[in-house]
Amino acid sequence: MNNILTHENMKKLQEELDYRMTVKRAEIAKEKLIAAAHGDRSENAEYKEACANYRENDNRIQYLLSMISTATVIDDENVDKTVLGINSKARIKFVEDNDEDVITLVTTMDLDPENMMISIESDLGKALAGKKAGDIVEVNAPGTNYTVEILEILE
Repeated sequence: MNNILTHENMKKLQEELDYRMTVKRAEIAKEKLIAAAHGDRSENAEYKEACANYRENDNRIQYLLSMISTATVIDDENVDKTVLGINSKARIKFVEDNDEDVITLVTTMDLDPENMMISIESDLGKALAGKKAGDIVEVNAPGTNYTVEILEILE
């Protein structure tokens, strides 16, 4: 995995992990116990649902553990504001169609393409990371390549 995350992202992941390993697991165990008391488990829909909830929670716990253990944590507070990085905002131009947009480079956790919050791990994000205003970059995306000019880095 090795996702690029901020300290805030790591804090959110750790909080969710702690919640799922304590509170959520206890809730599911209680659900299973109550459902099991209703009788035959082979035909007990409540018990089967509780077991499914347990597996789903456990899968999420494994995912969170993996994210936390493989993440590259970056300091987004003390960064060079003249180059694009995490939480940088820039006005860019897609050269081929002369279309301009304002984008913000964010971590995968904060990604929101509809609001032009682009993951730094995406093809566009990778191409823009570390670049300055005035730079022109080639973006290698699946099935196509395109050119982007960084018009200005915004505050």
